[in-house]
Amino acid sequence: MRSSKGTRLRAGSVSASLALALMLTACGGDDAGNAADGTLEVWAHSGQAAEAQALEALVEKFNDANDDVTVNLTLVPEADYTSTIQATKAEDLPDIMEMDAPTMASFVYDRKLVPLEGIVSEDVLENRIGGVKESGTYNGETYAVGMFDVGLGLWGNAALLEAAGIEAPATAEEAWTVEEFRANLPKLAEVSPSGNAIDLGEANSFAAEWGLFTTSPNLWSAGGTLMKDGAADGVLNSEENVAALEEWASWKEYTDPNTSGTAFQDGQVALTWTGNWMYPGFSEALGEDLVLMPLPDFGNGTKAGHGSWQWGATPAAEGNEEAAGAFLDFLMSDESITAMTEANAAIPGSTSALETSELYGEGKPLALFADNLGSACGSEDVTAECIAVARPVTPGYPTVTSSVGSALLAIWGGADAKDELDKAARAIDSDFADNNGYEDE
Repeated sequence: MRSSKGTRLRAGSVSASLALALMLTACGGDDAGNAADGTLEVWAHSGQAAEAQALEALVEKFNDANDDVTVNLTLVPEADYTSTIQATKAEDLPDIMEMDAPTMASFVYDRKLVPLEGIVSEDVLENRIGGVKESGTYNGETYAVGMFDVGLGLWGNAALLEAAGIEAPATAEEAWTVEEFRANLPKLAEVSPSGNAIDLGEANSFAAEWGLFTTSPNLWSAGGTLMKDGAADGVLNSEENVAALEEWASWKEYTDPNTSGTAFQDGQVALTWTGNWMYPGFSEALGEDLVLMPLPDFGNGTKAGHGSWQWGATPAAEGNEEAAGAFLDFLMSDESITAMTEANAAIPGSTSALETSELYGEGKPLALFADNLGSACGSEDVTAECIAVARPVTPGYPTVTSSVGSALLAIWGGADAKDELDKAARAIDSDFADNNGYEDE
């Protein structure tokens, strides 16, 4: 599937099933996987409109400035994006592709990514913020670089907090304890017009990636984690995790299902548990009443997830590394990063762009997210000092997220937390056993 220079095909304008069919037929074979020297086939997800438009503008700018390299950009609907890559043979992939950070290791395992050392410049690699570096590294090698990262936090309506007589914490050190959070919910429900205190993103489905991303900070904060040394039994179903998810499920009484999608913006609830990408809409709706707070502390310090969309090179780029490197270096430049993060309100992925950010620089409205990423760590070495924690970097991550998601949905519905985590742990360990622990052959 190709587009002429300066013209961008918006796959998001077709149905999901048709988009997938087009990707597997029109983009199959030598046409997509073996671009001529100087031509790069690039796939990206079609998410927020502003984000997609910013990427299209950057590609056009790159093409206009480079006579010897032409980038053909294809946008795939986000709902189909990962499954499209999974269903496409390595030799039929584009030269460059975007991916959600937790899926990177599985694509490395399937031989669909190549190391970026020697392709991307050393300056770019050294300039990455800690969170981007953490989520782009597997087995000691860099397979992905990101223009931005994300943060997860607790947003509040200052007017409703004041009406309930509750003070908002401003730093990680001031985070509410889980006991304080629990005690605040009924007070905030009483002053919230909907009669509910918080939106936890239930409408996004806890069975999907949203569930693991937004609840795993509770597990890490309670002293638990998802896996260790390739095993889930005895880890995922630990006492700490069971207690944390029982606590989480108990909040349902004060949770708004937010079927409108705008409960917080409309002032119907006092709190919402979501990421930095909501800041533009929240800020416009609440103005000076918008406050950003750390997630509650379950005992091991407040924690937050991170890891977002990143870029990598496939085997199709071999022999065309110079062009691939030129485009990736362009995307990772401070100018490109700033253009993208101004569009999607994400955390700049380079240290130099972060320092000058109007949103995330020191003393800026979203500095809390940047501060969190300054102490990023992996999910197997979570300390009290670490705040931003990466989801497990493993080729088996798709099984982890689907198994945990099923457990979360059941627990939210009233099922026993220990039973559900036991089942999830067995499913994960069975999958790892069937795949030799996802060790490279």
